[in-house]
Amino acid sequence: MKTAFLTTVFCLIVTTVTFAQDSCSKFYPLEEGSSFEYTNYDKKEKVEGSVHYTITEVRSEGAASVATFDMKYKDKKGKDLFESNYSFSCENGLVTIDYKSLFPSQMMQQYTEMGLEMDISGTDIELPNDLSVGQQLADANVTVAMSMGGINMNVSVDQTNRKVEKRESVTTPAGTFDCYLITENHMTKTMGATIETSTKLWLAEGIGMVRQEAYKKNGSLMSRTELTRFTK
Repeated sequence: MKTAFLTTVFCLIVTTVTFAQDSCSKFYPLEEGSSFEYTNYDKKEKVEGSVHYTITEVRSEGAASVATFDMKYKDKKGKDLFESNYSFSCENGLVTIDYKSLFPSQMMQQYTEMGLEMDISGTDIELPNDLSVGQQLADANVTVAMSMGGINMNVSVDQTNRKVEKRESVTTPAGTFDCYLITENHMTKTMGATIETSTKLWLAEGIGMVRQEAYKKNGSLMSRTELTRFTK
């Protein structure tokens, strides 16, 4: 139970920066009905599954614009695994993502019924509009404290050294896009173990995430996620 839960949470956390555009944000869409499909591949280029997002609501909260995304995760055979939704806000050209909203509601209900208590804290991911090559981006982190039946377990993920490396053209099944390449380091701590990884993230204005690659500490590829379909 713990392994499956932590794997799902980690995947959601590190693949969250995904979308695109309105007058507030160049990289996140605020158009109801827009949909995006991302396919996940393992290190041998075999399909592991896919994630499907649809923007279901866009609303104003004071000076901020808030969008809600419905998410469906499918396995490599196309079978539905779970559904959830999450939201982000955009104000003054700065996007922030609430980590707490990333946890699938179905999963949260299941574990709550089993007596699991959870506290989530941290610093949200930020993505400014004015990206430029060489720019350093703010660090982000999340800590999940879990308790069930007298057993306590903490999981933390730190995203550091976030940097805009360059601009380059990237081609996926969804098309060819002019992208910013953002690199960052991840440190995951759980059950006394520390796992260091890194990611490369390609972002296109008006689209959002086009591709993301995860690497082990030694530089070998672990997985890849890329945009395979989108409609607006």
